[in-house]
Amino acid sequence: MSILSTRQPAAAAALAGRYAALRGRTERLAAPLSPEDQTIQSMPDASPTKWHRAHVTWFFETFLLVPHQPGYRRFREEFAYLFNSYYEAAGPRHARPKRGMLTRPSAAEVGEYRAHVDAAMARLLRDPPAEVLPLVELGLQHEQQHQELLLTDIKHLLSFNPTHAPYARRWPIGAVNPQPLDWHLYDGGMFELGHDPAQDGSFCFDNETPRHSTYVAPFALASRPTTYGEYEAFIDDGGYRRPELWLAMGWDWVQTAHREAPLYWQREDGRWLNHTLQGMVEIDPHTPVCHLSFFEADAYARWAGARLP
Repeated sequence: MSILSTRQPAAAAALAGRYAALRGRTERLAAPLSPEDQTIQSMPDASPTKWHRAHVTWFFETFLLVPHQPGYRRFREEFAYLFNSYYEAAGPRHARPKRGMLTRPSAAEVGEYRAHVDAAMARLLRDPPAEVLPLVELGLQHEQQHQELLLTDIKHLLSFNPTHAPYARRWPIGAVNPQPLDWHLYDGGMFELGHDPAQDGSFCFDNETPRHSTYVAPFALASRPTTYGEYEAFIDDGGYRRPELWLAMGWDWVQTAHREAPLYWQREDGRWLNHTLQGMVEIDPHTPVCHLSFFEADAYARWAGARLP
């Protein structure tokens, strides 16, 4: 019993520190954005920054504070409806495509909401019941997912600004050294796939289980990702004009929207530019290419005489 009593406060303090650090990171990611930036929704599959900040806060309020913190009162009752996403068991929710119409609550009010929940979570984490620990971990992993989404969504939003307004000016981030393309050979056979939490107790999402055996045919894996320069060669070779390279649905996708390059690419004075979080920059041919659709990645792989993993 003495070992448990000395370790529990340290573990609780570490968890509380991790909670504060991750929550603080979300606010730092939102800091360069104006209230107007945080309200707009650029497409139905994206969400405003303000909504991301509120939704991850709603998670901790709904699944930790309401059931596990005696005497806790919701910051605002209507937030349970406004900031639920797809949690059917948690009740009805505001339609996802209309999140950008929520001019109220303001970004400042969402900040007050976060502070209210963080203060209550700090009290809960001083001596957390054992049953809440997995939920806290899930909430932290969930918030990190939304940190990625926050940047993904604001990048898409700012791409529509004709001034190419940057999220932050830190370009170039660093030099990218050219790497040769080699192929690593792998023997086929039966392999164990999936996560087994019982092995080390580490976190995993439910779609990473159960661990199971599966047969994998022999294959060779490229030593590095495909680069912007290699994808540009695909474009120059008529990649977007050759139906034999595309799946049928992919070719329809190209034709319907008259696509000639991936999302965020723009031709200017004979060179390709790319919209990034740092604004519009010239494409670096040695950087791993990103923001390809599945159709584009599949067509490129076929053009390159390979296939997707």
